Amino acid sequence: MIFYGLLGAVTIALACLVENRASCCAKAVGRMGMTRRQARSCAALFTLFLVLAGTAALRIDVGNDYGNYVNIFHEIYVGGYVVTEPGFNWLVRFLFLLSGGENYLLVFGLFAVVTAVIFLKAMYDQSVDFTLSFALFMLLGLYFRTFNTVRYYFVLAVTLYSLRYVLKREYSKFVLLILLAALFHKSVLVVIPLYLIAALPWKKWQVALGAAFAVSLPLFQGFWMKVVLWLYPSYQNTVYLQKETGLEGSLMGIIRCAAVLLLGLSAYRETIKENRANLFYFKLNLLGLALYTCASFLPLVSRFGYYLITAHVLLVPGILMGMPDEAPEPGGASALRLLKKGAGKKKKVMFFLTAAFCLLYFAYFLLTAHQEGVRVLPYHSWIFTEKEWLNGSFIF
Repeated sequence: MIFYGLLGAVTIALACLVENRASCCAKAVGRMGMTRRQARSCAALFTLFLVLAGTAALRIDVGNDYGNYVNIFHEIYVGGYVVTEPGFNWLVRFLFLLSGGENYLLVFGLFAVVTAVIFLKAMYDQSVDFTLSFALFMLLGLYFRTFNTVRYYFVLAVTLYSLRYVLKREYSKFVLLILLAALFHKSVLVVIPLYLIAALPWKKWQVALGAAFAVSLPLFQGFWMKVVLWLYPSYQNTVYLQKETGLEGSLMGIIRCAAVLLLGLSAYRETIKENRANLFYFKLNLLGLALYTCASFLPLVSRFGYYLITAHVLLVPGILMGMPDEAPEPGGASALRLLKKGAGKKKKVMFFLTAAFCLLYFAYFLLTAHQEGVRVLPYHSWIFTEKEWLNGSFIF
């Protein structure tokens, strides 16, 4: 826990040195070369990548499904039966061909690098304040959860990146990107209808229809479970169906969505109503809240929920930065200016409440990170251990 706490503190401090993309581009207009401040920003961003990708790539036996993935890699290598998607299988075979054997560390390392790159680029390009987005990325445990289910968190990063195409109404690019991601984890296909629904202007009758559909989920659990298993047959007759998620299992997701909902409602007119991006992310949060509360009986409901609520890392900074200031400063807002005298009182209060919530959430995450279903603690690196995990057993 101490290591993860320090990792969070150090990386968030580095993120404070990264300039927002919009501000950085504005200063570069009409200039040749790079200023010292821009060079510092690039260096900090690159260091963040090295720390995140390196920590994930150097892990061994960290994550609830690490050993299971090693077994899957082995079955792919020998031509056995696997339920993983073809794009993932082709990539594993290619990497094993390059390395001349079952080098599973290379596979985990590549996914660590690519996932870190996509998450960082999505936050840097799409957030109004990179520092706040990155702090949420760490404090909400999203980064540490990438140590689990490498296929899923890779496509989750892709979905966060794909939001730009929905907002630009470049739907063909959005669908194509999601179809490519589905070659690694087909559950990502669910975001095509969900994101497009959130992008539409909602009318009262549509909201009423959606509410009726949400209510039908817990009332007709058997029917909807059959629908889900028809869409995702690999869950049939598996241990996942024996685990009753329930509202208790979805509690943290509900709390997150409810907290973001309250934050959004506190400044809806100023920050959401007329802001297309924030309104889109806010609708995704509403869909996520409905999913966690009404569909908690579904196996691994969090996998579908995270497709909707990962946009919190973009929405929360959008709300906080959109709140009015007492004396707006030239050059745009930033997370550090929230502490200055010119920031509005309401903005400061909501910032400190958000920070307190995130710190409590991070503390709770660390206290439960060793449990089954998460198991990202304790952290082990293959550099500092002579053990290697192979086909479900330690070898020396």
